[in-house]
Amino acid sequence: MTTKAPDQSRLDGKTLSGLRRFGGGWLYVAIGAPLLGGALLVWQAWILSSVVGDAIQDGASLDVLAPGVITILALLLVRAALSAIGDRAGTAGSEAIKRTVRSLLFSNLLSRSPRAADQPQSGAAAAAIIDQVEALDGFFAKYLPAMIQAGLLPIAFGAIILPLDWLAGLLFLITAPLIPIFMALVGWGAQIATDRQARALSILTGRFADRLRGLLTLKLFGRDQAETAGIVSASDELRKRTLKVLRIAFLSSAVLEFFAALGVAGVALYIGLTFIEFLHLRSSPMTLQLGLFLLLMAPEVYNPLRLLAAHYHDRASAKAAIGEIEAQLGKLPTEIVPLADAPHSHQTSALGLTLAGLTLRTPDRARVILSDAKLTVAPGEHVALLGPSGIGKSTLLEAIARLRDYDGQIDIGQRPLTDWAENDLRDGITMLGQKPRIFAGSMADNIALARPNATAAEIRRAAELAHVAAFADALPEGLDTLLGDGGLGLSGGQVQRIALARIYLRDAGLILLDEPTAHLDAALEAAVLDDLQRFARGRTLIIATHSEAVASRMGKAWRIAGESLLSTPMPANAKRSIA
Repeated sequence: MTTKAPDQSRLDGKTLSGLRRFGGGWLYVAIGAPLLGGALLVWQAWILSSVVGDAIQDGASLDVLAPGVITILALLLVRAALSAIGDRAGTAGSEAIKRTVRSLLFSNLLSRSPRAADQPQSGAAAAAIIDQVEALDGFFAKYLPAMIQAGLLPIAFGAIILPLDWLAGLLFLITAPLIPIFMALVGWGAQIATDRQARALSILTGRFADRLRGLLTLKLFGRDQAETAGIVSASDELRKRTLKVLRIAFLSSAVLEFFAALGVAGVALYIGLTFIEFLHLRSSPMTLQLGLFLLLMAPEVYNPLRLLAAHYHDRASAKAAIGEIEAQLGKLPTEIVPLADAPHSHQTSALGLTLAGLTLRTPDRARVILSDAKLTVAPGEHVALLGPSGIGKSTLLEAIARLRDYDGQIDIGQRPLTDWAENDLRDGITMLGQKPRIFAGSMADNIALARPNATAAEIRRAAELAHVAAFADALPEGLDTLLGDGGLGLSGGQVQRIALARIYLRDAGLILLDEPTAHLDAALEAAVLDDLQRFARGRTLIIATHSEAVASRMGKAWRIAGESLLSTPMPANAKRSIA
């Protein structure tokens, strides 16, 4: 498996830094609270060393020491509160960033055509939006505040100590920067291992989701055991990569602890030798208060670096997550793509359609489906697209709905299709495909997917128009009956009618339907079409069908046959023909 290029790693780091603005004021609180706590720490250590020095050297009474003890307790409480506030703010800022990033990714995913060649697999997309975005949490909640602390507090502490004791201050200022250097050396290996672990997680998640979706097919062909073994093998590979990342993370912590222990031990040795007058490096004697202050501050100088080491792995995980997100979903967008709003209360005007020089190809662009097609549908017309299955009717409807790539010109409402904003287009056009999606939930919830703020009466009316109420009322819970994912337990005609009910909740000026009555008997088909045509009065309706009976009910009809589009009168109903 290839490793990430240094330039790409820097770009991932810049992307992470750019996401900080989504954390709002919470991140500033998360960074500022520990810094204020560090300033109070110096005050607390000085007072504590003063109290102990006065008690031991001068034999001060409890009354004299009491104000200092109370101040120390108050500082402890304030520092504890600041620590809790900093942790809470870091979590809140991180949650805000993750929520925004997920919205960015999801809206960007929805803005793409579902038929696009570069559309990611659903399992990989889910892993990127859920698991990889979750990996950003530690970076913003823990690592970022720790990085600021490690960059400022040791230097500030060293600068405070330097005038009090030049040797101790110099020791702190020299040894503290060595720790990040060694951490960076270890971190290079950690980043490579983390990138590989993130990639293995995405592959496993995508593979598991795809196999789960095709479980019935695998079972029917006797491949269930082999695929189970494959999932187990991939899981074991992910386990090994995760343990490798943890091993490097522990090594990083061990390196830091080793150098931090050496630094603290060096200060303790210097103070001890100075007190027993073995060393004479000071111009004045060292007091007990100063010695205790230096001993109290010695571990605190290295503590921000320890904290940074503890969360250094979070940085590697976040950079690997950004790389994997962009590998699966493309470059991370910087703003949310507006999605369609709920339909307006007033009726949308009928939208005309014009095709000029339209050429459609298969997704791999290897075969032409339709070549140089020309077609005009006036506003308010009801039109049928005729042709056998697989001829390209569905592809043409999807191109009109901007769900397929095409060459040529498509104008809707006298505007080029490419000029329509996404929300305006989805308000103006509604489409029902051959295989509508039914989600786990009630019938009413599935119908209301077209307009989430629809009232119960509006949902009921849509169900009646689509002849859903006829079979729903026979069930104990009616429209509140829960459905399985994919419409488990429903017939093809019932699934199609539930999806058709969604059309009745929309107020679109152009309605595109793909075989809406394919699974219905003749009597029910006629009743459904009667209600559909009444609803579509004043709207433009295009129905793709292979049924002559359905086409005969439309005002005009065109037939697709081959790659050319030729207008030919249809017998009996003055239909046009595509040949």
